[in-house]
Amino acid sequence: MNLPGKPFSFADLGALAVPAAVLACIAASAQWSWIAAFPQDWTLPIAGAINAALGWIIPAILPVTAALSRALAAILTALVLVLQFIPWPATAIALMMVGLRAGGPRLLGLCVVAVAYVVLAGFWRQSMATVALVLLAVPMSVLGGFVLGLGAYLVPRLRRPVEALFDFMQTFPAFAYLIPLLLLFGFGPVAGLVATAVYAIPPMARCVLSGLTQVPRELVEVGEMAGCTPAQRLFWVELPAARPMVMVGINQTTMAALSMVITASIIGGFDDIGWAVLSGLRQADLGKSLLSGLVIVVISIVVDRLTASLFAEPRGNATRRRLPAMRKVLAGAAIVLAAGALLRLAPGFPQGLNQMAGIIDFGLLNRALLGFVGRYSGVLDAIKSGVLYYLVLPLRLGLAGAVLPTTWGFAMTPAITSAYALLATALAARQLAKGGPGKAAATLCVAMLLYVGMVAFPWPAAILVTAWAAWRVSGPKLALLATASLAFVLISGLWVPFVKSLYLVGVSVVLCAFIGGLLGLLAAHNNWFSAMLRPLNDALQTMPQFVFLIPALMFFKVGEFAGLIAISLYAVVPAIRYTEAGLRNVSPAILETARQLGCTPTQSNLFVQIPLARPALLLGLNQTVMAAITMLPIAATVGTSELGQQIYISLGKADAGMGITAGIVFCLTAINLDRMLRAAAGHLRSI
Repeated sequence: MNLPGKPFSFADLGALAVPAAVLACIAASAQWSWIAAFPQDWTLPIAGAINAALGWIIPAILPVTAALSRALAAILTALVLVLQFIPWPATAIALMMVGLRAGGPRLLGLCVVAVAYVVLAGFWRQSMATVALVLLAVPMSVLGGFVLGLGAYLVPRLRRPVEALFDFMQTFPAFAYLIPLLLLFGFGPVAGLVATAVYAIPPMARCVLSGLTQVPRELVEVGEMAGCTPAQRLFWVELPAARPMVMVGINQTTMAALSMVITASIIGGFDDIGWAVLSGLRQADLGKSLLSGLVIVVISIVVDRLTASLFAEPRGNATRRRLPAMRKVLAGAAIVLAAGALLRLAPGFPQGLNQMAGIIDFGLLNRALLGFVGRYSGVLDAIKSGVLYYLVLPLRLGLAGAVLPTTWGFAMTPAITSAYALLATALAARQLAKGGPGKAAATLCVAMLLYVGMVAFPWPAAILVTAWAAWRVSGPKLALLATASLAFVLISGLWVPFVKSLYLVGVSVVLCAFIGGLLGLLAAHNNWFSAMLRPLNDALQTMPQFVFLIPALMFFKVGEFAGLIAISLYAVVPAIRYTEAGLRNVSPAILETARQLGCTPTQSNLFVQIPLARPALLLGLNQTVMAAITMLPIAATVGTSELGQQIYISLGKADAGMGITAGIVFCLTAINLDRMLRAAAGHLRSI
């Protein structure tokens, strides 16, 4: 950046050349079709090559996976039978005993409410099937994650490749790897079990690696001075010191497994809660899908609180007292479960206790929901039309195609287009006069993008702007990665679905930034509102992704807008939390200085708190973008037409090549955006 009056550097002149090149691309796209749309003849059969490779690999390992499938099926079937055999009162008492010891009366009350809801909703048997699947998947995930994390720590050369693998696994859509798992394990609960276990590995691996790398060097040196061998140092010094992070990893792995159960049911064919939600959505039985979705929510909340309390690090000498007491409680809970199973065998015991039907009439609930939607259909249609006409269509088609007299009250006539161009030029000139050629170039590029729309934006211009932005925030390495990523999207033939994914993410991020930012601002200045909002945020973060489709379908029916609402609901929590945390972390001394200078509360917010909180706000934006990208494949099930839809279609056709190719595009998009936003946040923090 240059100060006013200073000569421009070569980099500044290059920045000013970017909007000129973009304008040239837009003008040329009207003459040459290959600039407007990437020629199909230039694409490569990447999906076909992947299918050919899998066609050779899968038959070679199919005997191994078939044997593994039979073993896992036997274990899972036995575990389901045991859990469904034990009377629910015995399971409830055992759970409440552990809850009381782990978290006190509040956790006990939560366990009581959860059990009561599951039983009264009539989903006890299905919930026990879900618990069985999670109980079997989590140890597999924990073991796999522990080995990966430990290996990356012990062999430093593996650290970067393993971390890249973690990034890949955490951004790769679950739908995409359901297809090869379906080919390897067949349709059934075992395929869903393996999918759940694979999906939940990265949190454990990351926490193990993070915990071990954060062990104080002084502690390691003490072990070495005491004569420990490398193995002794690992098991007696480093792993015990990393225990808190390992426990966090187990908690996060469990939550990841629970979030996967509905997605896994697509290839699972399993009579569990995930299948209940999925079948309810397919049958348009919103009452059933809503009630069963809430079952997963309450189970997730209880498991989260229970594991967090059990794995919390005791203070002082509490460890010596807590561990024996917890062992006694767990032993007591096991005795209660065994007694319940024996009691079930007693003559005269009501055998249908676990098969109790719920007291809620699904049909009555459906009619009530439809009545509510019908009563407020005008308001819902107004919201839908407003977002579509004034946010979605302008991003998709551009102002040139979306601004119409029927919706905006005017059209983009030559006079209005000229005024728009003059306004954009004036804003850029103002940035340039202040010594910001980069900001001026960005202003002009955004103005041109908004005018032509994301779908019609020429692909050479998109590559140029992306590479320039990546170079500007992080340097040549990220610019090269971003360019290579977009090149892969082009040659794979997925450019149009990719662009549609970007504008859906863009619209949802705008909605989340506005709503989440407003809620975070209110929470930062009102402790009562913050306390009220916190459990809602916790509940939203523990909900499986498919659950967010239920209210979206309920209020807005099948279509792209319902998918947009589901994405926004899933992605809004980071915007709320990072906004509140960023504003609360501003130094009180600075705020007091602003008050003494005569700033009103509004001025203090706009000119002091928000500017100082920009790094945290940008990290919140990063997490919001990542959440929106993660939710895209799920939203495809209600009618969006982007990359997620490509994966969903490939799942129906068992086209693993197309699913994996689209999944790789998802990964590259998420990784590039994550690195660019983190680099920008780091730059703001250093200012």
